[in-house]
Amino acid sequence: MSKNIQLATIGGGCFWCTEAVFQEVKGVEKVVSGYSGGNVPGHPTYREICSGLTGHAEVIQITFDANVISYEDILVIFMTTHDPTTLNRQGADRGTQYRSVIFYHDENQKEIAEAVCKAVAPYYENLIVTEISPLDTFYEAEKEHQDFYKNNPNYGYCNFVIDPKLAKLRKLHSDKLK
Repeated sequence: MSKNIQLATIGGGCFWCTEAVFQEVKGVEKVVSGYSGGNVPGHPTYREICSGLTGHAEVIQITFDANVISYEDILVIFMTTHDPTTLNRQGADRGTQYRSVIFYHDENQKEIAEAVCKAVAPYYENLIVTEISPLDTFYEAEKEHQDFYKNNPNYGYCNFVIDPKLAKLRKLHSDKLK
């Protein structure tokens, strides 16, 4: 069977967390941490992003085989492994760079994103604040931010923040794991 390779670009707080989640999902070929949605010219740095002044969000870009996992399933996993109801915050990470966001690549992805947000809304006590915006430019993050969890599994942040997200993924989406 030939592959049907597509891209998804999402942000749900720190990119180390979302990267670790999607690296375990069947059909995901590659996950790259990066930045998108900003309003300053040029390739931003992690330090600039952390200032909160560039307008960029920490995101991941997922390369996936749509014959194995659908864009809709990618978004359902995304919406259920982070808190889409907290504006510009995930846990202790605060600022616009940690906003919940789906950057769509075409109108079909936009429609799917809107439908998924609407479908999962009843499961949350608070309103979903996930931004749905067209992808302009994706900037790859620095090398030290790629494969962060795989390279630093004993780092404190990984143990306290990423491990619980992975446990949630395994509990809610065990049928979608590699």
